[in-house]
Amino acid sequence: MLRIKRVPTILSNYQKEGVEEGGAARGCGRNCLRNCCLTAGAKLPLYAFPKSNKVDLCHNNEVPFAFLDSLLLGEWEERMERGLFRYDVTACATKVIPGELGFVAQLNEGRHLKKRPTEFRVDKVLQPFDENKFNFTKVGQEEVLFQFEASEDGEVQFHPNAPINVDGSPSVVAINVSPIEYGHVLLIPRILERLPQRIDHESLLLALYMAREAGSQYFRLGYNSLGAFATINHLHFQAYYLGVPFPIEKAPTRKITDFNGNDNGGVVISEIFNYPVRGLVYEGGSGSSLEDLSNAVADSCICLQDNNIPYNVLISDSGRRIFVLPQCYAEKQALGEVSGELLDTQVNPAVWEISGHMVLKRKEDYEGASEEKAWRLLAEVSLSEERFQEVVAIIFEAISVTEKMLTEDEQDVDQVDGGPREAAMVPGNQECLVQY
Repeated sequence: MLRIKRVPTILSNYQKEGVEEGGAARGCGRNCLRNCCLTAGAKLPLYAFPKSNKVDLCHNNEVPFAFLDSLLLGEWEERMERGLFRYDVTACATKVIPGELGFVAQLNEGRHLKKRPTEFRVDKVLQPFDENKFNFTKVGQEEVLFQFEASEDGEVQFHPNAPINVDGSPSVVAINVSPIEYGHVLLIPRILERLPQRIDHESLLLALYMAREAGSQYFRLGYNSLGAFATINHLHFQAYYLGVPFPIEKAPTRKITDFNGNDNGGVVISEIFNYPVRGLVYEGGSGSSLEDLSNAVADSCICLQDNNIPYNVLISDSGRRIFVLPQCYAEKQALGEVSGELLDTQVNPAVWEISGHMVLKRKEDYEGASEEKAWRLLAEVSLSEERFQEVVAIIFEAISVTEKMLTEDEQDVDQVDGGPREAAMVPGNQECLVQY
């Protein structure tokens, strides 16, 4: 069993030891999202988005005014005025590091304060949900900005005081109280189902809809699996605004294949090169829908999970481009294979760092930041070329089998009313995968 002494940041003001749940009659005193406080009359704002199977993924039709964008930022700033964040992220020094890639460095000394040890193993991507550990049902309702659900009539709707459908387990958007950037939030799919941190078809599609609804090229969503620096084993995505391109978004790519086998309308899968972390990029073709893109990526993520391969996901370009990045830094760290110089930075390279936004916790690291140092850190994150190609082969085997199953039984799939399809299982060793 591999464990590392890690200190995840606090995502909620209620993420601390010793918080006891009160009786059902009086509640826990924190107006949380559990049975002790969720009465039949509990309400939260609701943003309802149009769910469409046909979304043009090839044209950059940026929304001139996106209501979700305005709503999210307005609610986030209101929470900032109420003092719900652990520090003022707008006061954190930020700079673009000189160099070809343009890594972004931020000095965020408040992000590693008041820390607590990790709650789970780092060599198991899939671990069962544990009600006794912190999860997002324990947050106070004041940290929740709004519910995020598909509308019934295909139109955008907003309800300032909508009942919480306890039986339907709403998806919600909440603040991250230790923000990395402006507007830093958490998307928590089907929060009351208490799902562990593992991507499924429904949750990934929800994240893509959020990216589309925000309508801003500066708004990206990220996902960290267990073993790839997720800090809470309760299904969630993170998102925030960054006013410059992520370096990984500027990295060149090589097309590998078209998923769905359709040169005109399939999902294009490419490999990143000339970048310190190896990964795949998924983009929709002219005839593909948001669901086509989501299914291709979800099948790939499920394959990684089933084969115990830690990974990170970046959703960019309003949901049109998705980066899937297998990594091995935590494994190397646990085995003592990372240099003391890199460990001293206390940087845990999750999706944002891998994408090129380096969140630094020490002033000396910020002042001495260079492209060479950022590259050196991220190179330790990446799988070797040989191992990466092995992982790509595993993914392609999984998604091709899934696609074949879909083609052979197309009529049956169409009758499921758009429900998530099952991914093909690829047998794999569930032990830790280590690069030597």
